[in-house]
Amino acid sequence: MINQLSWKVGGQQGEGIESTGEIFAIALNRLGYYLYGYRHFSSRIKGGHTNNKIRVSTTEVRSISDDLDILVAFDQETIDLNYKELHSNGVILADAKFSPKKPEDTEASLYAVPFTEIATELGTSLMKNMVAIGATSAVLDLDINVFEVVVREIFGKKGDQVVAKNMDAIKAGFDKMKENLSTGIKTMELEKADGKKRMFMIGNDAIALGAIAGGCRFMAAYPITPASEIMEYLIKKLPALGGAVIQTEDEIAACTMAIGANYGGVRSITASAGPGLSLKMEAIGLSGITETPLVIVDTQRGGPSTGLPTKQEQSDLMAMIYGTHGEIPKIVMAPSTVEEAFYDTAEAFNLAEEYQCPVIILTDLQLSLGKQTVEPLNYDKVEIRRGKLVAEEIPANDNAYFKRYEVTEDGVSPRVIPGMKNGIHHVTGVEHDEQGKPSESAANRIAQMDKRFRKVENIRFNTPVYKNAKHEDADVLFVGFNSTRGVIEEAMIRLENDGLKVNHAHIRLVHPFPTDEVLQLVRSAKKVVVVENNATGQLANIMKMNVGHAEKITKHLKYDGNPFLPHEVYTKCKELF
Repeated sequence: MINQLSWKVGGQQGEGIESTGEIFAIALNRLGYYLYGYRHFSSRIKGGHTNNKIRVSTTEVRSISDDLDILVAFDQETIDLNYKELHSNGVILADAKFSPKKPEDTEASLYAVPFTEIATELGTSLMKNMVAIGATSAVLDLDINVFEVVVREIFGKKGDQVVAKNMDAIKAGFDKMKENLSTGIKTMELEKADGKKRMFMIGNDAIALGAIAGGCRFMAAYPITPASEIMEYLIKKLPALGGAVIQTEDEIAACTMAIGANYGGVRSITASAGPGLSLKMEAIGLSGITETPLVIVDTQRGGPSTGLPTKQEQSDLMAMIYGTHGEIPKIVMAPSTVEEAFYDTAEAFNLAEEYQCPVIILTDLQLSLGKQTVEPLNYDKVEIRRGKLVAEEIPANDNAYFKRYEVTEDGVSPRVIPGMKNGIHHVTGVEHDEQGKPSESAANRIAQMDKRFRKVENIRFNTPVYKNAKHEDADVLFVGFNSTRGVIEEAMIRLENDGLKVNHAHIRLVHPFPTDEVLQLVRSAKKVVVVENNATGQLANIMKMNVGHAEKITKHLKYDGNPFLPHEVYTKCKELF
């Protein structure tokens, strides 16, 4: 028996590759296994190679695996592109239709299974993915009945006959593969899981759910990969809660509309990727100078320009911190797990209202679209805090404007929503005085700038740095942000087994930077390895700016569009010793 499995299905985009992985993964999730899935897909609707790699384990996993146990191939290209991931005991299950050929430099076993032929005999070639699931089940010695509930959930609306046909396809694939396995090849039977019910979701869904829990009732957005699922989720859910989602004509409209809704007192959000954030920058500056709460999600992808819209990268970090013209206070948070994506999004609305500034939730494609097992969420941890939003009647003030931008000790001014008696004030994107009236006075400019920046001097943010630091004198300190947490954790285990003392700091609040916490960890380490998916080492450079010790810091960078694998992080660290 094995306690962990790596499985991949590949073919041409539009062949049902995603649904094949989805059905396989959901069924195993229902049995209580932990899963982590990552899709490699092209930036087109149909055609081009795509694959879905899923890791199955009896213990928690947070990254894709180095190698591969089973490769399900619907074309030769899938074999040619992915076979090197297979270990010597790996298995290729290939559709006999394309006369698959095994590369000479692999010891993995190849089985040509008539996926398409069997599916066609049962009524339609479209069910070849179900035949492949059945063949996989035979290799794993899985009871195919575990798929029936999932198949019914997905195809039930089409009628019992469609459900039955798909189950027939799974059974036929299972039986055909059993014939192949009768030659003596061993199965890869998984150890039994604990049977507990857990969620299985992508980061974007967690962000959308966190927004709802955090009181968001309006979203304005423009579709863009890899952020669109946030809007799609909220389109389905917000109307039932009295909220609304508007698909705007462009990114600028999306951001300004969200600002307007927040000004009106409705917790609102907008979400996009790098190109969209570039277009939103002027509006983000408007949020900053008018001190209007705003929550923005940036799901990083490969850039610049259109770049690699469906591939992994972490190259927006500097832009999110410094992208706006002029200087405004802002908060940039970076969740590293799906659970954190949920809780951080809910908290983002509190921070936006308490500090009256833009809050950017920075994710990356791997975190936003990677699907993983999630422990049940604790909604009791979510609270609503609206800061200095004036709820009581404002005393009459002799026809003077309300001091919306009053200079206060903590930098946060009282805020009202339109229509509140005696709360009238001016709002403008130019510099203004305490009542909001335009002002170019040098003294006023300094007072307002200082006031705005005082707001974020002492941000109250739970766990700005996730720390796994059990060594007072570490050989290595790993530092990362967003989705690199899983590969770093796996590399740590391997390095500790080699006798090295390893600490880990994952930055969750990237701006304002948690200098004191990071500095303490850097000082106690001989070497610092910063792991990030970009070409210039943006996080490493921010660390040097804030904590110094540049001589200790080594960058481990990957910017080919693919996420890190655990062995890459492990090997890079070993090279230092």
